[in-house]
Amino acid sequence: MAKDKVAYVCSSCGYDSPKWIGKCPACGEWNTFTEYRVGKTKPTEGVREDFSLMAKSSPISMSQIETEDEPRINMGDGELNRVLGGGLVPGSMTLLGGEPGIGKSTLILQTVMRLKGKTVLYVSGEESARQLKLRADRINSNLHPNAKSDSNTNQSTLLVVCEAMIETVFEHVKTVKPDLLVIDSIQTMATETVESSPGSVTQIRECAAMLLKYAKETNTPVIVIGHINKEGTIAGPKILEHMVDTVLQFEGDQHYMYRIVRAIKNRFGSTAELGIYEMVHNGLRPVENPSELLLSDVKDGEELSGVAVACSIEGVRPLLIETQALVSTAAYGTPQRSATGFDLRRLNMLLAVLEKRVGFKLPQRDVFLNIAGGIRVTDPAIDLSVIAAVLSSNVDTGIPRDICFTGEVGLSGEVRPVSRIVQRIAEADKLGFRKIIIPRANMNGLDKTKFKIQIVPVRKVEEALRELFG
Repeated sequence: MAKDKVAYVCSSCGYDSPKWIGKCPACGEWNTFTEYRVGKTKPTEGVREDFSLMAKSSPISMSQIETEDEPRINMGDGELNRVLGGGLVPGSMTLLGGEPGIGKSTLILQTVMRLKGKTVLYVSGEESARQLKLRADRINSNLHPNAKSDSNTNQSTLLVVCEAMIETVFEHVKTVKPDLLVIDSIQTMATETVESSPGSVTQIRECAAMLLKYAKETNTPVIVIGHINKEGTIAGPKILEHMVDTVLQFEGDQHYMYRIVRAIKNRFGSTAELGIYEMVHNGLRPVENPSELLLSDVKDGEELSGVAVACSIEGVRPLLIETQALVSTAAYGTPQRSATGFDLRRLNMLLAVLEKRVGFKLPQRDVFLNIAGGIRVTDPAIDLSVIAAVLSSNVDTGIPRDICFTGEVGLSGEVRPVSRIVQRIAEADKLGFRKIIIPRANMNGLDKTKFKIQIVPVRKVEEALRELFG
């Protein structure tokens, strides 16, 4: 009887080696190689026999491939539908990752409970059925056995199985034939064909390959929940993110009530979209108008120095956010520069523009910048509000709360045009702002009569500061 082969895999990047190596030649990490045994049976043989639709694959002309527009599955959640690109695509594999306790399982569980007329198989390798039932009762009281439904056809059939062996999971799949399969989580799944512990690089890779083959050959969507490591990336081999169709990152600070879902990879939609949720006592509540929640509740006429409102765009959604700055005398020789929710290197660039082009000297001043609400913004259109907030704190003069900003600042001090200016202005107008300062280049073809808000175009940073502080 032939012995099983022994191989070594890097737990950081998934690099294979026939012998143990101290330093991985692919990613450069030390002491990351772990031993695993390669069996004679291919891990996907059983799945191939059960779910195969074609005996062999053969080359086919592109013109002979028949396509049809399959309707996406409405998840019953506007925020999640937006991030997915309009809904869940049949036959797709979606990976959702995030910090421990951030609400990944809660988000998926409350979403599948709201699906209409679908059979969902929820596979949990972390929690017992009783724990899932307690969470479901907290999320939705309609799942209580005494609750009555008006129509059985409009209710989803949610089946729960607590299992960690992938072969047993596929046996349940053959019996149930679900419309949607949920795996919570991929790090707890294991296959009998690999002699290593669950969560290892090899186990994750082989289990993900089986799930992907099942999704593609049966046209059944699969949602996989994944853990992240201490570096903030999804645990397991990098090939896991390459295999799936969509990678969603669920992020947010546990000290804040807001949670954000971002699409890192999406083969069926844009990666610029995000969904915003609010953590409440009975689950996650989608935030339809995040601008009202991200702005502080300040009384009329009360002006705080160092606070400016910026009109940003995330994907196709306009957001009004607060830019908060604090400028103080440096207690030590070297001034501090700190930014939360904003790129620190860009903050240093804007401070250099202020000193060189506008004439404000901040060499011996500490500058602290914060984007309120615990979100991170990458839109360069908030540059103008950052500069306004810094100067407001430096001169200790408040900016009126009914003024907002949008505009990118260049190295020569010019205010550069931004995209989707009509949506930005409309969002500020809807929330009752009196004035918005925009780049002059965005005035080309803009119809000011459609808005009640006063539009102030500027070409240089000095013009915007003159409009604010005189």
